Amino acid sequence: MSMNSQTPVFETQPQTAYPRSFSHIGISVPDLEAAVKFYTEVLGWYVIMAPSEVIEDNSAIGEMCTDVFGAGWERFRIAHLSTGDRIGVELFEFKNQQNPEDNFEYWKTGIFHFCVQDPNVEALAEKIVAAGGKKRMKAPRYYYPGEKPYRMIYMEDPFGNILEIYSHSYELHYSSGAYSG
Repeated sequence: MSMNSQTPVFETQPQTAYPRSFSHIGISVPDLEAAVKFYTEVLGWYVIMAPSEVIEDNSAIGEMCTDVFGAGWERFRIAHLSTGDRIGVELFEFKNQQNPEDNFEYWKTGIFHFCVQDPNVEALAEKIVAAGGKKRMKAPRYYYPGEKPYRMIYMEDPFGNILEIYSHSYELHYSSGAYSG
């Protein structure tokens, strides 16, 4: 790495000319079985690895988790799901799991929501509410009112995780400049 005007230049890395694919996301929940039920029955995701326990020990997975979490994590439970477009979802239930008082601290660094796509935003929102979640907005909003059918709404799953629902693809929502006009 060389320094020029206080800006790092990574000489050993080739220029990246393509976008990376999204592989998976990890979501912490207080009740693994309830979360698997919610995400499979309400969002239609499917289980690729049933709930299991990981223990802090000298196994390959135990040592890898100690590398990630540090010593003393003891154990956690995990299930692996997949979305319709092959994105992985790891659901974690940690020992001493805590729900934050304010789960929507969007101004803090980190992930504050994830988004799913469904052409019937309203029906999925009602299904989430019926399963114990809640709306974070009164009703879906249009990106191009009276012009295009692109809608969205912020929701909360029954465990306090924030999710958004889009009616159309991300590209359609933003490619025409959703904030202009």
